[in-house]
Amino acid sequence: MDAGAISLLLFGVMLVLLASGLWVAPALLAVGFVALEFFSPAPAGSLLASTVWDASWNWALTALPLFVWMGEILFRTRLSSDMFNGLAPWLSRLPGGLFHVNIIGCGVMAAVAGSSAVTCATVGRMSIPELKKRGYDENLSIGTLAGSGTLGLLIPPSIMLIVYGVIAQQSISRMFIAGVLPGIVIIAIFMGYVMIRTTLDPSLAPRDDTRTSFREKVWASRLLIPVILLIFVVIGSIYGGYATPTEAATIGVLGALVLAWVSKSLTWGSFMESLMGAVRTSCMIAFILGGAAFLSIAMGFTGVPRVLAGYVDSFDLSPTMLLVVLTILYIFLGCFLDGVSMMVLTAAVVLPMVQAAGIDLVWFGIFTVIVVEMAQITPPVGFNLFVLQGMTGRDILQVTRAAMPFFFLMLLGIVVITVFPQLVLWPVEWMVSSR
Repeated sequence: MDAGAISLLLFGVMLVLLASGLWVAPALLAVGFVALEFFSPAPAGSLLASTVWDASWNWALTALPLFVWMGEILFRTRLSSDMFNGLAPWLSRLPGGLFHVNIIGCGVMAAVAGSSAVTCATVGRMSIPELKKRGYDENLSIGTLAGSGTLGLLIPPSIMLIVYGVIAQQSISRMFIAGVLPGIVIIAIFMGYVMIRTTLDPSLAPRDDTRTSFREKVWASRLLIPVILLIFVVIGSIYGGYATPTEAATIGVLGALVLAWVSKSLTWGSFMESLMGAVRTSCMIAFILGGAAFLSIAMGFTGVPRVLAGYVDSFDLSPTMLLVVLTILYIFLGCFLDGVSMMVLTAAVVLPMVQAAGIDLVWFGIFTVIVVEMAQITPPVGFNLFVLQGMTGRDILQVTRAAMPFFFLMLLGIVVITVFPQLVLWPVEWMVSSR
């Protein structure tokens, strides 16, 4: 059987297993086992044991549960209300008013939680009722939260960037640094869109003529400042070369515990809830990564990635056209799979093709994460859509319609980093040259 037929068969097996409700990680292991057992002379059992073991003790993975725990701790504090009250005086007089609190607030929360759903839920829990009470347009409110909530996947410390760094064998520190400017660019695109929309239709956002002195603004932000300082310490220690991602994550956890204690949100119950939440999330991701590592090894032994890469290469696609094809592929997969699953399922085939096309793997990681962000707001498996549907009580079609403009704005973000790749690569080059 040739490689094309093998790949179709294995893809069919994967679809059947996922459609049956089997977890992603066991499905990956099962497909890898089938590939080795029936289409390769390699010993499936011993390779399964050795590959999963090697994937499980990867040192880069130690940062993941710590960053997850940091986000879980702060998720259980008064961070969302402090964020709204602290940002509102600074942003309320911009065109679009408090819509910008959603966007900036999600950006701040993204740098704390590293998770899209947590970012969306934490900010939305506070802002949705507040904006509704003040007469802001509900659809644009939902849209800003749906789009900006995805920033949790891109702005460091991002769990998704850690996962990609492990899969593609890239430095986690470099991935974090590469994600900063694209995250800021997407925030700017979102804010620009809101300003234009509300200028063209002032009824979407009531005008706020309240004047607030600089001292009053700083005083309102007093509870938000410690969190921002924590973010700067965690990320700055990585950028400055003073700490590895794992050491910075440890600092983040200790700082989050101190902030939770100072804000009187830290109880034994909330501590255990945050710890168990971090364990569940980290184990799920590690299990998927182990399955993905085994599937990658299995696919390598069958020769499928090499043949498929050669097949794509036969079309003589330019790097730009290859990126267009991959964007369409990831958007399609995003309709059915979560971000981590999309990334690990395609890595064995896509990464060799990208390398052969001469595309920088750090840049491609940021590209992939932005496309995965887009998948977070595409039905039927858009997790941010489900979060917002639960918080607003609106049907999924209304939530999807509200989110769609931000889907296309993220597509614009991909165009921007493709035309100006130095937005991703320059900070990495600067970090390397400054050391």
